Amino acid sequence: MKIEKIGVLGCGLMGSGIAQVAAAAGFETVIREVSDDLLDRGLERINRSLERAVEKGKLDETQREGTLARLTGTVDLAALHDCDLVIEAIVENPDEKRKTFVALDQEVQEKALFASNTSSLTITQLAVATTRPDRFVGLHFFNPVPAMKLVEVVRTLLTSDEAFAAAFDVCRRLGKQPVACKDNSGFIVNRLLVPYLLDAVRGLEEGIGSVEDIDLAMRLGTGYPMGPFTLLDMVGLDTTVFIADIMFEEYREKRFAPPPLLKQMVQAGRLGRKSGRGFYEY
Repeated sequence: MKIEKIGVLGCGLMGSGIAQVAAAAGFETVIREVSDDLLDRGLERINRSLERAVEKGKLDETQREGTLARLTGTVDLAALHDCDLVIEAIVENPDEKRKTFVALDQEVQEKALFASNTSSLTITQLAVATTRPDRFVGLHFFNPVPAMKLVEVVRTLLTSDEAFAAAFDVCRRLGKQPVACKDNSGFIVNRLLVPYLLDAVRGLEEGIGSVEDIDLAMRLGTGYPMGPFTLLDMVGLDTTVFIADIMFEEYREKRFAPPPLLKQMVQAGRLGRKSGRGFYEY
């Protein structure tokens, strides 16, 4: 599978980051959003990101212009027809993703590889909605995409060797470090990270330490770049609860169940940085 043109579904935080990285790596890139307003906002996010990279000396002006020249925005799903790889990065809702892939399957050339950037859903449930489950993988990028090196490459029982190898190769061409993952909810990182974050909240509920002291202890004691509560606020408490609920539904283990304090904070509108207050005030 020779991949030269990449399509990205969704121009939000993750989709715009994936499209930026693809275009910067030399791929002709098409990014599709459902409305002109959302598309314009996403493209402006990419432009600002590239401008910051130039200011920091990570890119020169010629590279910035080349990246933008290889990037096309559209609201037309049919514009992805001749893409060799399409990466979905829309809302984390299985019904919406399946519906999108059914429509995409009818528009994109038969030989193309499909991928989902989902962080918590299993890939198989999305792949079987298409006529190409053998050419369907998970490509889970991390936020912020231009800075984070890791991509979890997820193989299902139906993914062909050729498709999996092509996905791995694309990640390397994007300048990322791919790791192979089994198709389970949460893959590697969230499978280990989410229980850790939830356990930190349970520890707070049980009084093992304050928010500040737990964060400080984990930073200095383990060398983590940030403590669990700082990370929770950055990810979003509502996002964490949503992902945890999906994983609990999959595994039915207490360690994946959102603790009462976390759910109450979401109900109270304390979502973290995005709302100005979570475990900390911003």
